[in-house]
Amino acid sequence: MLAVGSSHDEAVIALRASYDAIPPGAPVRLAKATSNLFRFRDAPAAPGLDVSGFDKVLHVDPETRTAVVQGMTTYEDLVEATLRHGLMPTVVPQLKTITLGGAVTGLGIESSSFKYGLPHEAVREMDILTGDGQVVTASRDNEHADLFYGFPNSYGTLGYAVKLTIDLIPVKKYVRLRHRLFTDAAEAARAIQETGDEVDFLDGTVFGPGEIYLTTGEFTDEAPYVSDYTGQKIFYQSVRERSTDFLTVHDYLWRWDTDWFWCSGAFGLKKPLVRRLWPDAKKRSDVYRKLVAWDKRSQLSARIDRWTGRPPREDVIQDIEVPTENLPGFLDFFHDEVRMSPIWLCPLKSREKWPLYPLEQGRSYVNVGFWGTVPQQPGKLPDHHNRRIERVVDSLDGHKSLYSTAYYSREEFWRHYDGTTYRSLKERYDSGSRLYDLYEKCVRGS
Repeated sequence: MLAVGSSHDEAVIALRASYDAIPPGAPVRLAKATSNLFRFRDAPAAPGLDVSGFDKVLHVDPETRTAVVQGMTTYEDLVEATLRHGLMPTVVPQLKTITLGGAVTGLGIESSSFKYGLPHEAVREMDILTGDGQVVTASRDNEHADLFYGFPNSYGTLGYAVKLTIDLIPVKKYVRLRHRLFTDAAEAARAIQETGDEVDFLDGTVFGPGEIYLTTGEFTDEAPYVSDYTGQKIFYQSVRERSTDFLTVHDYLWRWDTDWFWCSGAFGLKKPLVRRLWPDAKKRSDVYRKLVAWDKRSQLSARIDRWTGRPPREDVIQDIEVPTENLPGFLDFFHDEVRMSPIWLCPLKSREKWPLYPLEQGRSYVNVGFWGTVPQQPGKLPDHHNRRIERVVDSLDGHKSLYSTAYYSREEFWRHYDGTTYRSLKERYDSGSRLYDLYEKCVRGS
């Protein structure tokens, strides 16, 4: 871990020089080795900004419970640094290679979000390289407060966070889990709304219309045993198999990464023989995503489907939020029309107003995550299910994350994501339009 100082300053100078070297009129983008987005595009011809020097935890202060972190630092590295001090970020997104800057500009969520909101709500201030090539410090109450509040959900189209100061929370050694079965979605929704701050974590797993598990987690200093889901055992299956469980804090935070929730099953990892042969060190979300990206480029799965006479399949990879009282309605639709399981539930409450992702402050929502493929329907558009999901979410007063495919018209998009505020921020911080436009990037695929 570095002290805040010259190494970071030198990295900023190098980044500014890299920005200035990009020809006028050429788009500015990041050159990143990893991604957790599910908008697969052709590789851009032009080189991007080298941000490899911004991947470190600069300082952890146990007394103030804060950390100063560079924007490209992965949560895997951030958690490793903070746990040494008995601390963790307020919200740790579930995949190890998600970066802090990515979670703030692109939104992140996890089972502590019902208490602490989203990762950007723990940010005290951040240094941002704007589209105009300037590095500005934005906080809640300085001259760049508009950028501070407008940065979340801007997906790098207003600038890139190069350094952030964030709040941390204390942890204990273990997390005690309780898995509670609900056979009725309305009852589960009421239980979510009634869950208070006496627990530290809350999420859910839906296996079918009458099989919904809510999982609560509480910090504890003692554990009669500790389960290990990094080898042969699979975490999501344990939700059905036991009512109580214990994990180390570290293993709890990464419980979903080992099997990419349940998506590792696409590579055969639910089969005991395949799982034994697959190295534990390669049971990671970033490994699986690289395999998916390769398959998209090679079209191997699609070719096999054609050769074997199977119908083409539609990727349905989305995270949406609906008000908790509307969760039963969404699940009814999803079970009837999409027919995919399992489904992840993650309750949240936004503690402040963030214009580009306008959740109602203090209102209880549930993030619903679903990641897989379904057969395309004859006579329907290839993206029929994704378009239906957008319409249903809209009808239920919900919102949709933009890390994956989106099909909104321009007018619909800016109605959902506050086009007026975005245009004002774009004019102030990217007057030359060097960065991509949010609609063009997230819908049109620029």
